[in-house]
Amino acid sequence: MNTRVDLLTKEFPPAVYGGAGVHVTELARQLRTLVDLRVHCFGEPRPEPGVAAYREPHLADGANPVLRTLATNVEMGAGCAGADLVHSHTWYANSAGRLARTLYGIPHVVTTHSLEPLRPWKAEQLGGGYRLSSLVERTAVITADAVIAVSHGMREDVLRVYPEVDPERVHVVHNGIDTDAHRPDPGTAALERHGIDPDRPLVLFVGRVTRQKGLPHLLRAAFELDPAAQLVLCCGQPDTPEIAAETAALVEELRRARSGVVRIDGMLDPVSLRQLLTHADVFVCPSLYEPMGIVNLEAMACGTAVVATATGGIPEVVDDGVTGLLVPVEQEQDGTGTPLDPGRFAADLAAAVNRLLAEPERARGMGEAGRARARDRFSWRAAAERVLDVYREVLA
Repeated sequence: MNTRVDLLTKEFPPAVYGGAGVHVTELARQLRTLVDLRVHCFGEPRPEPGVAAYREPHLADGANPVLRTLATNVEMGAGCAGADLVHSHTWYANSAGRLARTLYGIPHVVTTHSLEPLRPWKAEQLGGGYRLSSLVERTAVITADAVIAVSHGMREDVLRVYPEVDPERVHVVHNGIDTDAHRPDPGTAALERHGIDPDRPLVLFVGRVTRQKGLPHLLRAAFELDPAAQLVLCCGQPDTPEIAAETAALVEELRRARSGVVRIDGMLDPVSLRQLLTHADVFVCPSLYEPMGIVNLEAMACGTAVVATATGGIPEVVDDGVTGLLVPVEQEQDGTGTPLDPGRFAADLAAAVNRLLAEPERARGMGEAGRARARDRFSWRAAAERVLDVYREVLA
């Protein structure tokens, strides 16, 4: 397809810290073989050909950080001159796509990795900037020539939150997984480095410290976990000082009650992540909001059974009873996703994890089935080809 497509994103290697960044990285790798691809991202210059990076400008002291994002989007939008189509990922780059569409008269495709109205806890982090990020996303989604959702659950959310959007314009393209990069790794260097006992069962969490990921609920559940098991928490950057303090307090309380609680802060390198996922007996994803959840695919690709919340797009990834166990939860419909009965949710999480710890052969079988499902159902090549179909439709 001799078409120039400009991909607009905040995250791009080496600055990747979340699922959206992984998605863009892998999608770009595949799209380069299908279209004339240019990438526009935030941050320091990249040596890679066809990648333009934009530094956020310094504004007046105390200026809301969302204003820096919007200012960067203006420059990014200007850089799209000559493109046949622009494709933006997350609200961080949506304004650039919207500006390019208006300025150059070209189609704008938006991929929704989450929706701002369904993450109201971000108001704690961004203040008035959350209202701006919500406005940016809304404007982009309702005016886009096509919207790509990363799961059918996400598509339902888009149509519910933005009823103005024509359902015919909303397409589903699941996240993928590179099962060559994410594979079982028997190495133990990461365990040794972090003081993890290879002879004790291992329950693993990997995620940001944010309301969305449900870590406090897992920590409350952990008081009921089999005491023979270790709980390893790989924690990304906290969203706010408040959730950082809440998480730290729960971890310390848990450590007083049981042994084998290991907390690892910051982004893990790929090898360490692969080794921890491989050695885990159970990977736990207690998310309250998860449009799809690449981390579950990463765990499955490493041959590990998954216990996850039955919410959002997770049931499209984790095959309940086959590759793991899904934990049902009744949630508030105010956008927070808060469990109606937090105690019940924590107890059900603990029971599901304990069930697999008590049946290690079953857990191993689920891990093997999970790797096969990741390999056979979620390739990035297939995702790129479905995205290409969307491009052809809006350019026709």
